[in-house]
Amino acid sequence: MRVPAQSVCTAIRDDIVSGVFERGGRLTEEQLARRYGVSRVPVREALRTLESEGFVVTRRHAGAHVAEPTEQEAADLLDMRALLEPLGAARAAQRRTEAHLKVLRGLVRLGQERARRGQGEDLRSLGSWFHETLAQASGSPALTALLTQLRHKIAWMYAVDLPAHPVEAWSEHGAIVDAVARGDAERARALTALHAERSLALYRLKRPERGRVRVSQHVVNTASGQN
Repeated sequence: MRVPAQSVCTAIRDDIVSGVFERGGRLTEEQLARRYGVSRVPVREALRTLESEGFVVTRRHAGAHVAEPTEQEAADLLDMRALLEPLGAARAAQRRTEAHLKVLRGLVRLGQERARRGQGEDLRSLGSWFHETLAQASGSPALTALLTQLRHKIAWMYAVDLPAHPVEAWSEHGAIVDAVARGDAERARALTALHAERSLALYRLKRPERGRVRVSQHVVNTASGQN
């Protein structure tokens, strides 16, 4: 069975974001095909996609390498998020479905519960799920794709500390959902912008470590086509 290039793309991107492949490191089709247990065809397609996303650069006579964003480019990612997330929340207030609201409210309840219990690692995944769902509720595939790509790049470039007062942070999430539920686009936009601004202090730029590439086989899950 032919493995979808999208699955290979997700696997390579995840390894770049997690630091398995160091910034500036070379990526050969042979190496990647062996690591993920696939042919070189989906690897080639995946590298083209990752180049368009900014994770990979192709150098003349040198092949594909992991990109090396500058500190300014990393800072720009947070600026773009600060502009696009409030736009997504405003659109969500206008276009959300009852299914979106149900998921968002459920995530807020779980987040508040985990915050009271001090379960930090759960809060990281719940926060990502919350913002992903809020983006999907915008009803704009293009905006959702941009925000998803931004989240991947920010996770690649930054380590994120847990907020000192996680219960308050999840109360902010709850207020955003309330505004979305009421269809109040301007309030949803303003609350999301404020939330993004307050969270800036939690982001610490990662310093790349050298010599971390691992080439052991990592077979791609062929049943998954999610990006």
